[in-house]
Amino acid sequence: MRRRIGLEELLEQAPAPASQTAAPQPRRPGHPDPREHGPRTEFEFELPLGYVDDDGTVHRHGAMRLATARDELMPQIDKRVKENPAYLSVVLLSHVITRLGTVTDVHAGVVEQMYATDVAFLQDLYQRINSEGHTRAAVTCPHCDGSFEVDLAGGRLGES
Repeated sequence: MRRRIGLEELLEQAPAPASQTAAPQPRRPGHPDPREHGPRTEFEFELPLGYVDDDGTVHRHGAMRLATARDELMPQIDKRVKENPAYLSVVLLSHVITRLGTVTDVHAGVVEQMYATDVAFLQDLYQRINSEGHTRAAVTCPHCDGSFEVDLAGGRLGES
């Protein structure tokens, strides 16, 4: 007879991601890093307003990695998400944002303190990179009806 297990037990039994268990291997001279030739897994961004830390420093530039299945499953067992399903995006974003300015420990408390505009931007970026694999969007100029692409991750005008 098969025993049914819940999501919490399944996540406990799942092996930790390789990034948490394996020590980085030194690169030998003349041998390229295999990650450099695989799919792009991290995306730079620039927040519209920026996260303001306790010292008053504004952090606008950051990076978000692609989500794993584990990233999407973990919030489902989080007590805060169970109490308030809208909190799911806060927990999820805190798992995939790898840095924000000089802040390298981006946890739910950091995301909670962000402006709603920045959280909406990050939710859109998350959706775009995890479903489409890029940060570009097709747009049309409201003045000349010309079509072109913009990079939603940010950057300065005129840069490619």
